[in-house]
This record gives sequence, C-alpha cells and structure tokens, in this order.
Amino acid sequence: MTLQKWRNLNIKLSDPVLETLDELKFYEATAVQAACIPLLLQGNDVAVEAVTGSGKTLAFLIPLLELLLKRPEKWKKFEIGAIIISPTRELAIQISKILSQFLKRISNLKQILIVGGLTVKEDIAQLRIGANIIIATPGRLEDLLSNCKEINLSAAIKSLELLVLDEADRLLDLGFSVKINTILSCLPRLRRTGLFSATQTKELEQLVRAGLRNPSFVSIKETESYSTPLHLYNYYAITDADKKLAFIINFIKNNKINLKYMIFFSTCACVDYFSSVIKILLAPIKVLALHGKMKKKRHKVFEEFQILESGLLICTDVMARGIDIPEVDWVIQYDPPSTASSFVHRCGRTARIGHAGNALLLLSESEDAYIDFIKRNQKVELKLLKFKIEKTLIEECLQYMRNLQQADRLLFDKANRAAVSYIQAYQKHECSLIFRIKDLDLGKVFMGFGLLKIPRMPELKGRDLLNFQSANVDVNSISYKNKQREFVRLLKLKKYQDTGIWFEKEKKRFKNTEAWSKSKKSKSERQLKKNQRKEKKNSQKIKNEKKNSKKRKIVTTEEDLKDLVKDIALIKKLKRKKISDQEFEAAFCTN
Repeated sequence: MTLQKWRNLNIKLSDPVLETLDELKFYEATAVQAACIPLLLQGNDVAVEAVTGSGKTLAFLIPLLELLLKRPEKWKKFEIGAIIISPTRELAIQISKILSQFLKRISNLKQILIVGGLTVKEDIAQLRIGANIIIATPGRLEDLLSNCKEINLSAAIKSLELLVLDEADRLLDLGFSVKINTILSCLPRLRRTGLFSATQTKELEQLVRAGLRNPSFVSIKETESYSTPLHLYNYYAITDADKKLAFIINFIKNNKINLKYMIFFSTCACVDYFSSVIKILLAPIKVLALHGKMKKKRHKVFEEFQILESGLLICTDVMARGIDIPEVDWVIQYDPPSTASSFVHRCGRTARIGHAGNALLLLSESEDAYIDFIKRNQKVELKLLKFKIEKTLIEECLQYMRNLQQADRLLFDKANRAAVSYIQAYQKHECSLIFRIKDLDLGKVFMGFGLLKIPRMPELKGRDLLNFQSANVDVNSISYKNKQREFVRLLKLKKYQDTGIWFEKEKKRFKNTEAWSKSKKSKSERQLKKNQRKEKKNSQKIKNEKKNSKKRKIVTTEEDLKDLVKDIALIKKLKRKKISDQEFEAAFCTN
C-alpha cells in the first residue's frame, strides 16, 4: 500500500485521515510533515521555518485531527478544540477547503470559517449551529473573543488542544501583533501551539517567546544555499519603464498563451488599471484581477482562477503568501516587491510540492543591484533572460493605453491614480539604497502608464521629464461612459470655469500661503494673547480665594444655641440668688 510510507515515518494515523490522504493523492510525507507531525502529537510546541510550497498546511492539519480524534471524551456541539489563524481571507478559505476533505469521513467534528465579508451576527449564528475547529483571520476572532456578549466563546475554548499561526511572520508584517497578543491572553495556557512560516524574523522570535512553552524549532530547506524550491527557475530581465508592458505582452504571446500566469504589481490602483489594459491586449486569454480592496469579489476571482487550466491573474501581494493555486507555470513580478521576503513568497506561488515552475522579475538599469542583494539576502540566484522587443509593439501598447483613456474618462482616472500610487510605493521601498526615487526616470514611468499628461505631484519638483511625450488632446473633453458620472463632472467643470474653484473639498484641503515674516508675527501675537489670558486667569483665581476666605465664619448649630441660652439663664439665677453655688456648678457641668 502506498500509504505505508506514512507509517514508515513512525506516524500512527487514524483510518479516516489515511483514507483522505489516499484520496487526495498525498502518498508520501514531505520533510516538514515528517518533522512536525510527531512533535505535535507528542505534546510539543513547534516553530517551523520551511520553504514555500513544502506542505506546511498538512503538517498542522494532520496532527490537529489526530489530537481531536484521540480525546476520550466526546466533543460537545460547541466546544472548540483547535484554532487556526491565517493572515488573509484567501489563505483561510484554502485551509478550510483542505480540512473539509478530511471532515467528510469524520462526522463528529465540525469546522467554522470566521473571516471578513460576513457580519458578526452571521458568524454568531454559525457558531450556535456548532463548531469544534475555528479557522479565522485575527481581526474578526479578536473581536468575537473581546467584544461579543451574545455568545460565550471564551468558555467554548477552555478545552483548546492546538493553536496554529499560519504564515506567522506575515501576521506580524500586516500589523496584527496587538490582536494576536489579545487572542493569546484569552486562550488556555495548557495547549499546543504551532508557528509556521517561510521566513524567520526578529518579531517572530518575540512571538515565539510569548506564545510557546519550550518550543521545538524546525527548519526545512531544500539545500543549504537556496530558500526557494529546487524545481523553481528564477529569471530577471532589464527593461526601461516605458517598455515593460510591451515586454509582458511579447513574452506571453511568444512563450505560450495556454499557460497559467500570475503578474504581481505593487499597488491596488496598478492592478485596476493594467488589468483593464491587458484584457484588451491579450484578448484570447482569460484575464482576472485581484487585490485587497475588492472585499467580497476577491473570493469569487480566487476560486475562478484556481479552476482555470490556463489564464492570467493580475494581483498584489495579497496573493503572495501560502496560497496554493494548481499548476501556475509563470510568476512575473512587474514591480519589485516592497520587502526581500516577499520576493521569495511571490516566487513560491509556482513550483509547489515538487512541481516545476518559473519566476521572472522585471528591473530597470538603475535597479540591477537588486540581483546581488536577493542572492545575498534571500539566497536566490537569478539568471538573465535576454529578449528583443520591436519598436512598433512599444508604440502600439502606448497608443492602446491612450485610446482607452480617451474612450472612457474612468480609465483616464485609473491611469493617473496608478502612476501616482506606484511612485508613492516606490519611495517607501525597504531597499531604499537600491530603489531611489531620484534615480527613477519619471518621464519613462509616465510613458509606461500611457498617461495623456503629467499628473501634479510634489515629487516632480525639479525633475527632468524630457522623456515624456504628452498627447495632443484636451483632457477636459474626455467624458465618462457612465452618464450619471459624466453629468456630475460637467456640473463641476462649469463651476470651475465660472469661479475657478473645482469643488469645495479642495478649497478646505489647501491653505492660502503667507509670507514668513507675517507668519512669525501672527505666531508671536497669538503667544502674547495666550500669556495674557493665562495671567488674567491666575489673578482672578487669587482674588476669588481672598474673597472666599473673608466669607468663612464659624458655623453654630441649633443645639449650641440652646445650650448657650440655658447657661445664660443659670447665670441670671445665680446672680439673683435663686440657686446656690453648688447647684449652679452641678447644673452648668451637666449642660
């Protein structure tokens, strides 16, 4: 039996798990699975570093199921035995799908997926139906644990057996550290914990110290010198910014259009714009777009691309981590990633679990030092891919982009937003010594976006833009295809022509500038008035205190007055000799 290979690794698995592995055609445990599964089943915490595509998901799902199945007591309807936290919705959905394959044969265990997209009430309704395993993103889980009073989730997690933080370094990169710490504080201490990641960071080491008890560290690398899979072939190409799109179109057409491609861009705005352009330039190919701002639509696009035999997905780094898409042939990095670790994760969307794959990075001449940086920092060696692009194709791509913008102002807006967002992202790059805005040929960049005119940006002050050739077109004449949007634009345009003010928000946003001398004078006047108000307030306070002190008097009660009247009456009786001295003293002392 092929599944005997699992048993040869001294891993005793239950029949439902083995049968599912057989159905999914996972006949042999990978290195990371062979290392992690026994440790978790023996009750150890683990911190795992393994190259992308090495099978980390099964490395925690198999022990998770075994731990829950081996508990002597039957799991209650709403009793949580395991929690898996994922950085993105797509990765959480993927884990849930794999787990559901196993749960088909395990009827007494139920899972629930808690991610953005549904309301809190909908999540509560699902929890009330029953769950033993939670797969969640950090924000929603923290909200349910801390703020939700309609369901007692804190009580349900008292029997927690295993906590898994998948792509743990990405959880911290996305700013979830506070939420993770809040979640950890709510969970029982007597549990197993697994941290799984493709890279190790200082922040991750801190999380290991905070969340794990005497952890076992597992580091799986295919070779000592490389951090990407052995069957992944990495390439780079040097091209100017104004030729990038033409290169991509030429590369895909000459390579094979019936393959599966992923193209990574640096911003959501770039994905929106270039997906619209590439759909037309590569009309026979199915082109999809996905980024973090798409919300509910993201899931549908992700599922559609997963089942495609061939096609092209244009995306941001939201798709760079842990996502398993079958048989991706090429990963193309149109823009360099913002961090060095993201480079490895992007490439890892291909060549997964033993399959072959290819990755290509596009750089300009001023950015070629990045090749050596990646080799030293991430231990990834890139080979130069030589190419030849005809000048007619470059001009054709430029004309297509400009024609699209003139046909619909919505594309004109998208092009400008994309160009601005690209430059802003470029300025924030982690490798600022290599990717310097002053070395960027902004004229060629704008030509690469097919802009009709140069946008207004503070970054352009004093810059050489000779390589930009503006289109001979009045941009105010470009209209929206959407009639309602165009009607609003025309109203604003008329107001601008009449008053010189485009719309009120801009009027509030910008302040009128004034001379430095006037600004300094007004500032000193404001400070003087502030000091005068302070002195006046202090002097008034002193006057009030004096006034109150004069008004303070000794307050006598009604009883004191009665005693005083009695004493005066006794003194009068003593003077009139109506009472003796002894009687007076006795009566006075009593009073």
